[in-house]
Amino acid sequence: MTTTKHLWAIGFDDMTRADQVRDEIIRIARDPNELTLKDVAVVVRHPDGSLTIDRQPVVTLNYFLQCTAVGFLTGVVLYAPLTGATVGAMMGGADIAASTALGIHNDFLREVEGLLKPGTSALFVLDVPKNLDMILDQIRGLGGTVLKTNVDLEQATLIQSTLAASAAATQPNGQ
Repeated sequence: MTTTKHLWAIGFDDMTRADQVRDEIIRIARDPNELTLKDVAVVVRHPDGSLTIDRQPVVTLNYFLQCTAVGFLTGVVLYAPLTGATVGAMMGGADIAASTALGIHNDFLREVEGLLKPGTSALFVLDVPKNLDMILDQIRGLGGTVLKTNVDLEQATLIQSTLAASAAATQPNGQ
């Protein structure tokens, strides 16, 4: 059985909100009946135009990188000493391989980075939703703008409107 992974890039008008929303998405993913989180990263474009990427590995990514690290260390011990540049290139390659294996590809990251203005941030999420209604309830009012996704337009519009909705609008007295 094939599960469809959803890839999201949500933009925020400041440099800290993506971090806060990432924490909420990770909290939601603690219930495996609601959401399976495959990968998550925050990109911040600083006022000077520089970028930082903060990727907090999830279980799958941790496992992949541990296997890569074990293979790398075995190669170093058994074969030949490597220069610092070679080690850096190999570890960079492991990161690229991890992002490709899990689904957040570098070209997707680069496209969204190009959309970010100085002083803003973006949250990248690769997930397998289990209970969309529960997820919608949990993300209501978190804010942000869907910058790029691989889901159909109808679902992207639903997610965007839910992110933008105020939590009070869902209460019976708030209508």
